[in-house]
Amino acid sequence: MGLPLRSEVNVSETWDLSPLFKDNTVFYQALDKAVEDARQFNEKFKGHLNDADVIHEALNKYADINIALDTLGNYANLQFSTDQTNADAAKLYSKFSSSYGKIASELTFLNSELIAKEESELKNLKDTLPYKRFFDKLIKAKPYELHPEVEKALASFSPVFNAPYNLYDTTKMQDIDFGSFEAHGKTIPMSYVSFEGELEVDGDTEVRRNAFKAFSDTLRKYAHTTAKTYDTQVQQEKIESELRGYESVIDFLLHDQEVTRELYNRQIDLITKELAPHMRRYAKLLQKTNKLEKMKFEDLKISLDESYEPDITVEESRDYINKALSVMGEEYMQLVNDSYDKRYIDFVQNKGKSTGAFCASPYETNPFILISWTSKMTEVFVLAHELGHAGHFNYANKHQNIFDANCSLYFVEAPSTMNEMLMANYLLKVSDDPEFKRWVIASIISRTYYHNFVTHLLEAAYQREVYLLVDKGESLTAPLLNDIKHKVISDFWGDAVEITEGAELTWMRQPHYYMGLYPYTYSAGLTIATLMSKRILEEGQPAVDAWTKVLKAGGSKTPVELAQMVDIDLTTDAPLKETIAYIGSLVDELEKLTEEIESQ
Repeated sequence: MGLPLRSEVNVSETWDLSPLFKDNTVFYQALDKAVEDARQFNEKFKGHLNDADVIHEALNKYADINIALDTLGNYANLQFSTDQTNADAAKLYSKFSSSYGKIASELTFLNSELIAKEESELKNLKDTLPYKRFFDKLIKAKPYELHPEVEKALASFSPVFNAPYNLYDTTKMQDIDFGSFEAHGKTIPMSYVSFEGELEVDGDTEVRRNAFKAFSDTLRKYAHTTAKTYDTQVQQEKIESELRGYESVIDFLLHDQEVTRELYNRQIDLITKELAPHMRRYAKLLQKTNKLEKMKFEDLKISLDESYEPDITVEESRDYINKALSVMGEEYMQLVNDSYDKRYIDFVQNKGKSTGAFCASPYETNPFILISWTSKMTEVFVLAHELGHAGHFNYANKHQNIFDANCSLYFVEAPSTMNEMLMANYLLKVSDDPEFKRWVIASIISRTYYHNFVTHLLEAAYQREVYLLVDKGESLTAPLLNDIKHKVISDFWGDAVEITEGAELTWMRQPHYYMGLYPYTYSAGLTIATLMSKRILEEGQPAVDAWTKVLKAGGSKTPVELAQMVDIDLTTDAPLKETIAYIGSLVDELEKLTEEIESQ
């Protein structure tokens, strides 16, 4: 039996988008107004940004337009993400995308005219107007700004620039049919959601491995189309980087993150080198406790001890999350409880729904969290993670203007992974039973660290190789991408894991590749979260207060400055080395507990 249609699911387990717009009719009216507001903005201010008062007025209006676009964009994206087979949702999403291009082209003159001013004047405006970070970014962008008409043209093409991701998502969610596979003489239906949420972590080796083979065999049929889609994305980024005068597409993509190439390379190089020995030991332990003759790539996400992997309901997850996150204080927990009570979360599985999980945080309303609930305990960590994003931007949106609310991608995963660590810290206090402790520590590694420090980090290593080739003028093909991915995985796991045929196709599964240099930022965020969660465990309220100030700061500081607020120095390798050592100590503890349990 396949997934239900969206119209067949329990409404109480879906999110309520009415805080954004009551219905589609109201959305279309607001979209028309945004187009007209942008036209009037252009008419009033273009060519007239000559003194501080006019610029201040223009920026205030520009902020209002951006807030409206934020609300419109979230409604279009969120509605489409829950059912990509819905024709009305697809039409609405397409209408927003095309209108956004028109709106953006009306607005580009603002940046162009301000950037054209002398740097001394921009610095003076920064000191006198309440948009300090806005002007900081303008000054940094000044060397890479193109002619105003070129900037306008690029903005007009924004819907086309989003096409590769949209094509990827359409192929993934609408065209690929995984059908079913056989295991133990039974026919088992499979979808993208059921494979990634359940089957690839199934404790039954035959089910899991047969599912992986069937999944990979189906993916392979779309490899050339997906490669061409991805190549379009990176070539587009390369062309723009050259137009703007960047030496490398990597430098172009790091610019908005306000991160140096040194930090980026260190994150990838240090982890792939120093974490690999610990994770190979973990893989061997998985093989031992699950009594596997061989440890294969498709076995890496299984539980250390499936008998201690409890099923959990949505309501039970609330109890765990409330107890784990309560250290964050009353205001933070109000949002957590509202997320359940006021339907900020979309829990259900249905046909056409996006895979994975994410949190959207519209500036003027509540956050919205998408997850496909599988009743596995690991989902509690996922939900805690997304609530970390929700709590972060709930604070930031209240305390920062629209331009300063969103922080750098380099920092964005710190508040989310912090919540996973708080969940782990809570669970470790619940019981001294060796089996329970082993299950908790294994969950920390398999969910929090494996996902963020291994899966996403290996994606980052692969992604860097791709961009280095693109910088040399090469085009991407499916065989080339397969080779890159296979080498990255093989180098990390060594002889501890057999890299099964099909493992190389995992490059086809990650939407983050269409979002710039995103994958490596998970390990960056978790590094900050690991050190900060240890401080909260040791210091209590003073550390919580310091962290809350960071959350409220949003994007008003660079990622290095945000980390400095809690005495973490990202310009050295010390935070990374401490985090990797901590992961190693967790594997040590798992080996010790396993010996203790097996000797009983």
